[in-house]
Amino acid sequence: MTSLATSCRPLAAVALLLLAACATSPAPDAPPARAPAPPEEVPQAVTPLPPLPDKATLRLSIASVGDMMIGTDYPQNHLPDDDGIGFLAAVAPYLSSADVTFGNLEGVLLDGGQPGKKCSNPSACYLFRSPTRYAYHYRSAGFDVLSLANNHARDFGEEGRSSSMQAIAAAGMHHSGRVDDFASFEVNGISVAVLAYAVTKNSNMMLDYELAFETVARFAGSHDIVMVSFHGGAEGADVTHIPFADEEYYGEPRGDVVWFARGVIDAGADLVIGHGPHVVRGVERYKDRLIAYSLGNFATYYGISVAGIKGIAPILTTTLDGTGAFVEGNIVSTIQLRPDGPSIDPKQRALNLMRELSIEDFGEPGLTFLPDGRLLPAPRPRVQPHILQTLVE
Repeated sequence: MTSLATSCRPLAAVALLLLAACATSPAPDAPPARAPAPPEEVPQAVTPLPPLPDKATLRLSIASVGDMMIGTDYPQNHLPDDDGIGFLAAVAPYLSSADVTFGNLEGVLLDGGQPGKKCSNPSACYLFRSPTRYAYHYRSAGFDVLSLANNHARDFGEEGRSSSMQAIAAAGMHHSGRVDDFASFEVNGISVAVLAYAVTKNSNMMLDYELAFETVARFAGSHDIVMVSFHGGAEGADVTHIPFADEEYYGEPRGDVVWFARGVIDAGADLVIGHGPHVVRGVERYKDRLIAYSLGNFATYYGISVAGIKGIAPILTTTLDGTGAFVEGNIVSTIQLRPDGPSIDPKQRALNLMRELSIEDFGEPGLTFLPDGRLLPAPRPRVQPHILQTLVE
């Protein structure tokens, strides 16, 4: 007789085989295997950008001079014996020590060419043409930017002024003067614009005051410092005082220099440099900005009188902060004794004359003139807007 246990063994074996088969077969609805998850990325530390410098702590020095023309070969050869190489040697250390050095270039830099204006009386009409190589004399002396907005910039027409622009750029300098020609560059992390104006044809027109103010405002919106120069005002030894009115010279309108200068500062300019009268005029600090109304004849070899006060001129160095505010200034007096170029004047005649004129014309010009030539800010009553003076008059 077969026991129950013995008879159940085959059944148990079959059951175990069925269970094993079920265990090794994939489930019909099992999802596909997933790829392993990538390791979690660790965020990188972000280095913060350094803070922008406080513009008020930055400093920029600008040396400015008046009219320059260091030799002409028209209509006769009146170039210096050394071809102008040493004409600025005595003053070069003072010019090159500033961050930016500016001057007004009378005449043209041109090799050959035909005059752009006719003179019925050559003895009273002057045309100035210097060789293009003379641009390097200015650069070697320390100049960075030159004005081509004056009554001699077109002595040989626009061809002459184009040649001047090309020669200046080739020598590594900037220029401004022709309509819509403005200089823009950066120095020591400070963006600078130089806008040159005159009362003459095809130049940035000083007499179009509203356009000038609009242009200055536009550049002030995109530059830290805006410097404006103008070639305006009457000419001669008897025009050292500012008339606070429109000026003329031989019937030609020469503008109201106070209206223009204060107006461009109201529009956003930070430094205003005048030239044109061929004598020095006073300076004032207006809205914490410096205005020099004329820097006179600085370096003129031939054709422009340097007799008496016409031969004294300053090198005016102005230190501004990065917002354009006046920090301090310095006047180095120079004198021209032909045939030499400008030299340092131990009698400091330019300094003394500018101090006298500033006090006589403005009463309190907002500046202290120290015996060593330094200019420091000084208290000044609020200046009445010039438009109100005009309406009262």
